[in-house]
Amino acid sequence: MIVRKSALVEHSAEQMFDLIEAAEDYPAFLPWCAGASILFRDEHAVAAEINVDFHGVRFALTTRNPKRRPDYMAIVLERGPFRRFEGEWNLTPLSPSACKIEFGLQYEFDSPLMGRLAGSVFDRITNTLVDAFVVRAGVVHGPAAQTSH
Repeated sequence: MIVRKSALVEHSAEQMFDLIEAAEDYPAFLPWCAGASILFRDEHAVAAEINVDFHGVRFALTTRNPKRRPDYMAIVLERGPFRRFEGEWNLTPLSPSACKIEFGLQYEFDSPLMGRLAGSVFDRITNTLVDAFVVRAGVVHGPAAQTSH
């Protein structure tokens, strides 16, 4: 599966990057995230374990993500039920208080059974991820007009 989403938001690239990079906060606003912990973080990378629990589908995944604040973060799978799982976030400043977010992810579950059980649930998660961060930015940094596609 390939997912590509983008949004124009009236929040800075720094603000949006910090929300995306802070996996430890995901359970507070992503309904499918049952838990998240940071395993490692420095200025060049962040590694996290994410526990997914959505509509009875449960699994954990660990990623180690190279980053360049505030404009780029890769998503690289270290452990999880996927044969392929790679993606990236690109944030392009449009002004001091606005940016364009671009999210891309390619994934394939390890087994056909897991793909049948979790595929549609995970498709829904990935297709609503950008919107969830836009809403979160409004909660954390105040409401702003936005458009997504």
